Amino acid sequence: MKLAVTLAAVALAAAGAAQAQNAADLLKKHACTACHAVDKKLVGPAYKDVAAKYKGDAKAATALMEKVKKGGVGAWGQVPMPPNPQVPDADIKTMVTYILSLKK
Repeated sequence: MKLAVTLAAVALAAAGAAQAQNAADLLKKHACTACHAVDKKLVGPAYKDVAAKYKGDAKAATALMEKVKKGGVGAWGQVPMPPNPQVPDADIKTMVTYILSLKK
């Protein structure tokens, strides 16, 4: 029984790592990393800061997905985030889900 629980835990950890790597690859592919980093502010906020700001907000994923798609300004200062209409919705969802999962 302990072996089965251990194997299940390892499988879940591996799946989580694969999802995180996929999200990281998408962030690079769509040039998000030109303005954002995981743990430090560049042009835009650090992903960990975004996760902390929206922690516990049930509407955060939807709002952030829309912001990625349409762009915006004001939530993090006056530097605008350009719209990204060319990024597929599925990719945006993967990236936002990953960002919101980060802990500070």
